[in-house]
Amino acid sequence: MRRLILAAASIAALTLAGPILVGPVAAQTPIVIKFSHVVAPNTPKGLAAEKFKELAEKYTGGKVKVEVYPNSQLYKDKEELEALQLGAVQMLAPSNSKFGPIGVKEFEVFDLPYILPDLKTLRKVTDGPLGAKLLKLLDSKGMTGLAYWDNGFKQMSANKKLVAPADYKGLKFRIQSSKVLEAQFRALGSIPQVMAFSEVYQALQTGVVDGQENTWSNIYTQKMHEVQKYITNTNHGYIGYVVVVNKKFWDDLPADIREQCAKAMKEATDYGNGQSAKENDDALADIKKTGKSEIVALTPDQDAAMRKALEPVYQDVAKRVGQPLIDEFLKETRGATN
Repeated sequence: MRRLILAAASIAALTLAGPILVGPVAAQTPIVIKFSHVVAPNTPKGLAAEKFKELAEKYTGGKVKVEVYPNSQLYKDKEELEALQLGAVQMLAPSNSKFGPIGVKEFEVFDLPYILPDLKTLRKVTDGPLGAKLLKLLDSKGMTGLAYWDNGFKQMSANKKLVAPADYKGLKFRIQSSKVLEAQFRALGSIPQVMAFSEVYQALQTGVVDGQENTWSNIYTQKMHEVQKYITNTNHGYIGYVVVVNKKFWDDLPADIREQCAKAMKEATDYGNGQSAKENDDALADIKKTGKSEIVALTPDQDAAMRKALEPVYQDVAKRVGQPLIDEFLKETRGATN
């Protein structure tokens, strides 16, 4: 696969460079930005990518052409970041947990259970100095972090009612590839199983896994509510993405083009994050209308018990990312340290 990516990178470099032209024709050759992602075009991430394309081409007067490739058309999850580093694509929006395997474990703090209480607090982190500090860590990996995009807050689902930590014991839960999420479900006595997003519905339907965690919009669009009897409204975790661009490509852009693309990205981010909030609210309402899955609300005592059961996850993650970073994060999100 690395050979294929290297070959693609070489072709991409030639494409970006364009033919050697002189005179007025040279000025008409657009700069191509290949934007690859792994979800459908009608998701918040997909819509935000299309909005960036629209605005970047508009603000640069056609000097930039953005090619969006959804649904893993170019690369699978594990191949994306390598392709970006090699220059085969210029832009991606991987989930926070994807940066751990390439040596930027600090983004794992976003996966910690209950660390982000609401969207307002999330924005305080991502739009502030801490968010900027985390993005800066990507420079050494040959990429520049441009923005944080939301998917939303996660809920728990299974074919049994989940109201207490003991209810999770022995159940097989599908997870994204994430050391934090592994630790989360092991703390509950569950068996975490890493699985591609596209395989979850069938795995739930056939009993390969017993449950999963996801946002309302993902649960609804993937029809998981049709094969899960119960969904517990936990809001225990967050799914988000970091928009990254190949650093050399970004730095080599003419200053005015880079500024216009940055403006387009900011506006696309605001648009996409607004879409995410709306789609999660709409999806919850639509799931309730179907009546196919019972929505379970936790009492304050049940919520407190879940939070207590998951406290050991913080100690586990501290060994990987360092307690000072977790304390810095908690200071922003709770005004206190662990």
